Amino acid sequence: MLQFMTTIPIWVSIKADKEDFGKGLVLAPVVGLLIGVLLAGGNYMLGLLFPPLVTAVLTIVFYIILTGGLHLDGLGDTADGLFSNRPRERMLEIMKDSRVGTNAVLILIIVVFLDISLLSSIQNQTIFILLFMPVAGRIASIVGAGSSQYAGTSDGPGRWCVELCGLKDVLSGLVIYFVIFATAAGITGLYTGVTGFLSGVGILLTALIPPFSAFVLVRFFGSKLGGVTGDILGAVCELNQVVFLLTAFLLLGL
Repeated sequence: MLQFMTTIPIWVSIKADKEDFGKGLVLAPVVGLLIGVLLAGGNYMLGLLFPPLVTAVLTIVFYIILTGGLHLDGLGDTADGLFSNRPRERMLEIMKDSRVGTNAVLILIIVVFLDISLLSSIQNQTIFILLFMPVAGRIASIVGAGSSQYAGTSDGPGRWCVELCGLKDVLSGLVIYFVIFATAAGITGLYTGVTGFLSGVGILLTALIPPFSAFVLVRFFGSKLGGVTGDILGAVCELNQVVFLLTAFLLLGL
C-alpha cells in the first residue's frame, strides 16, 4: 500500500496480486497516518523559517511530492469526465484521456487553494490537523470501494480495489480510522486544547463527518456512471480532506 499510494522509496520486491490490492485497502488509514507524520514534521520545520501562508503552500507541495499527485490526478480526470455532460460511455473515455481539460484545471485550483488557505488560517492544533488530514482522505477510498460497484472497463488497481474490498474490510478500516483519530487527538492534546460547551460534540463530529461525507460523495459521483472508478476514489480522497479541514476549522474553533 505504501508503494502504491506514495512515492516513499521502499526497495522491496512484493509479488502483490489483485486480492492484495482490494484487501490491503484496509490499511489505507495507516498509510495516511504515515503521510500525516511526515507532513506535520515538515510543516513544523518550515514554520520556523517562513510565515504561515508560505509554510502552508510548501506543506501542500510536500504532500503532492509524497503522493505523486495520484489522487489529484484522479480528481482532475473525474471533473473532466463527469462534468462534461456527455453519455456514460463518453464520460469514461474522457476520464481515461491523459489530456487535461478546463474542468480539471478549475477543480484542482479550487481544492489546492482551499487546502492552502485553511492550513494557513489554522492557529491551534496544527499538528493534529496535519496528522489526520491524510487519514480522513484515505478512509474515503475504503468507504468508496467497499460501498460501490466498478463502473469502468479497464482491468487495474482501481477495479481490484472496488471488486475485492468488502463490507468486512470497510468495517475494519473504520475501526483503524477511529483508533487513529482517538490516539492522535490524545497525543496532540486535542481533548484539552479545544474548550467550550460544544467542544466534545465538535470533536465527535469532526471524527464522524469524513466517513459520512465520503459515502455521500461516492454516491453523488457514482450515480452518474452507475458505479465508481479508480479516478473517482482518488477524487473523493482529495475532496474528503477538504471536508475534514472545513469541519475542523468550523467545529473546533481553530
